[in-house]
Amino acid sequence: MSASLMPLSQDLTSVMVVDDDPFGQDLLCCMLNAQGFTHVEVASNGRDALRQLSDTSTPPDYLIFDLFMPDVDGFELINGLVASRYKGGVILLSGVDPEMLSLARVMAQEQGLNVLGAFVKPLRAEALATLLNH
Repeated sequence: MSASLMPLSQDLTSVMVVDDDPFGQDLLCCMLNAQGFTHVEVASNGRDALRQLSDTSTPPDYLIFDLFMPDVDGFELINGLVASRYKGGVILLSGVDPEMLSLARVMAQEQGLNVLGAFVKPLRAEALATLLNH
């Protein structure tokens, strides 16, 4: 992880969780809060995430998102992040297909995104803590 992504404190670090499943959102938010993250935003799909990102002057330090969502899915979100030159860390999740997850990771990395990891759901709290270097 680059030095620019290493926060001084979890409570100063912002994270956006993008998942269409309310249970998945709540689970990730609870894990992040338990690890000391107090600035956690939620979006229910890629379209909402891209809208929130375009409406802020300070994008979140990390994005954690599901690949398979209605409206704008994770692949389209990756394209939107590349187009907006998002520089934060990205964690990809899928509850369905490990091969598509691997493809998405390669695609995102080749386009210049800082992919910290790609996981089949559910993401374990220990893995999340390791990824976010806390």
